[in-house]
Amino acid sequence: MPRPRIPTQLKLLRGNPGKEAIRPEPQPTRPATLPDPPDFLMPIAQDEWWRIGEELHRLGILTIADIHPLAAYCQAYARWAAAEEALAKMANGDALTGALMIRNTSGGPQANPLVKIAANAARDMVKYASEFGLTPVARARIAAAADPDKPASKFAGLLAG
Repeated sequence: MPRPRIPTQLKLLRGNPGKEAIRPEPQPTRPATLPDPPDFLMPIAQDEWWRIGEELHRLGILTIADIHPLAAYCQAYARWAAAEEALAKMANGDALTGALMIRNTSGGPQANPLVKIAANAARDMVKYASEFGLTPVARARIAAAADPDKPASKFAGLLAG
């Protein structure tokens, strides 16, 4: 299976260490300012929208076409945070399993469904985050300066790869 193409903006931020031809893909409109989060986002997701969206906008990565994937990332973040917070509260009263197990309707032990909810949300969150270059592995591939508006030095390409 071929590796997925790297978006042009990320390739430019990385410095194109392979010196391969840059074939720009169609560029959706980049908003002048970060748009408001969609109304359906949970409050924690809206907070994450403003936190991470500002940085994506500053880096020039966020376009109008990225609004819904960013919303999906933020919602996954909120679900993960809510599930982990609920697990932490439950764990305070459960010294034996730390809330990893609960009693089912017949009184027997069963895995706490919140554990699976938290794991699935974390998996989704990391998947979406990597699409935007927000994971440590994705960031390690980016050789961006602290200020993308500042021109890179003539030696920047030597250190980028």
